[in-house]
Amino acid sequence: MSVEEELLKLSHQLLTCIDGGDWKSYVALCDESITCFEPEALGHLVEGLPFHQFYFQLPGSPTKPARQSTIASARVRVMGRAAVVTYVRVVQKLDGNGSPVSVAAMETRIWEQNDAIWKHVHFHRTPCWYLLERL
Repeated sequence: MSVEEELLKLSHQLLTCIDGGDWKSYVALCDESITCFEPEALGHLVEGLPFHQFYFQLPGSPTKPARQSTIASARVRVMGRAAVVTYVRVVQKLDGNGSPVSVAAMETRIWEQNDAIWKHVHFHRTPCWYLLERL
């Protein structure tokens, strides 16, 4: 498996953890000092895992709809011990009425390799609707 394929596989595993609420596996993939810019942070740079843990700990409901993420238009750029993975994330889920809906976001994920292990160290996520509102 090439380094690019490995990073895409890790990125997919990360999204599967998020979709399934698997905090333990998410933490294993991420550096504890991870940083991000995402809509939930309201324009601020967030540092560390506690911000993200809040969302994993939200009470679940037996009727909570399943969701799955697909990586589209992916690109990987390896620069020594660091790599940038960019893609459009398409999330399929059910709305409140049980009808399927899809949403998308542009994501950039930065991975860093230490001792042959890749860790997720930074990401930036912008929902695609954000761009549509500005056209």
